[in-house]
Amino acid sequence: MPSPAKSLGCVLRPMVEADVPKHAAMLKRSFNAWYRKHGLDQDFFQCADGELAIFWEIYRHISPGHCVVAADADSGELLGACFYHPREHHVSLGIMAVDPSCFGRGVGGKLVKHIVDFTESHGYAALRLVGSAGNMESFSLYNRAGFVPRAVHQDMMLAVPADGMRQSVPLGERVRTAVVKDIAGIQALELEISGICRAEDYRFCIDNRVGCLHASVIEDAKGNITGFAASIKHTVLNMIGPAFARTEAEMLALLMRELDRFRAVSALMVVPMESRHIVESLYRWGAINVETHLLQVRGKYQPIAGVNLPSFLPESG
Repeated sequence: MPSPAKSLGCVLRPMVEADVPKHAAMLKRSFNAWYRKHGLDQDFFQCADGELAIFWEIYRHISPGHCVVAADADSGELLGACFYHPREHHVSLGIMAVDPSCFGRGVGGKLVKHIVDFTESHGYAALRLVGSAGNMESFSLYNRAGFVPRAVHQDMMLAVPADGMRQSVPLGERVRTAVVKDIAGIQALELEISGICRAEDYRFCIDNRVGCLHASVIEDAKGNITGFAASIKHTVLNMIGPAFARTEAEMLALLMRELDRFRAVSALMVVPMESRHIVESLYRWGAINVETHLLQVRGKYQPIAGVNLPSFLPESG
């Protein structure tokens, strides 16, 4: 049996703007190396390194000061990094990356411990993340740290026609673009459905300060908000989410509206496996499965009372 790799000496500190170019390059190396090692015949991130600075751009606005980096104790070189996001009732653990030269050498564990300690010391009820079900290294890392899988999602990719989505769905007439005055209603709805809320995330998606976001809501006959969906359209990621609604029919109407902005490109949706009406509808529209993800929670968890589609940017544990 081979001996375990030696743990690396590193120091943890907050990420600063000067780290952005090296972080973007490390993030790209990390994901591309892992996915190629596990069977992907192309790079996961095919964009230029600089495009990956969108992670920093979004998080520095909605959660400034909450990216921890691991740096070599001697050289100061970046070994790994992880974004985390304090919200009203919980903390979300966002995208984590470790340089491929450091895989299996304890860097990820130190980053996770830092965020667990932050969550506990600040009195948050839960720490949440959405992680790949196929990445046993990261699953084991989080599971050993106390995270419990709570929901399973299938990642469905749909190539949107150049002339847009032509299918009609019920309730589409009740969908409209979200505005700032909707935030209180959106917040109350997510608390009802998932037991969490994130008002500044909704505001950020609605304001679209980075130029690649959009958000929609759906209302009932009385004008009450019964669903919300945001999306990001960027060279790094084309994805719908976070999104939540009371019913699958309401979610499908929201998805149809957001999909139409992805004309001539493919959009990703991370759909709960039990939401069969949504899954079967997406199959009919031409979607394919590309991966599976797990909602994992350390601490308090309220079962989803509706439909919830997570996102990777901003992350939505």
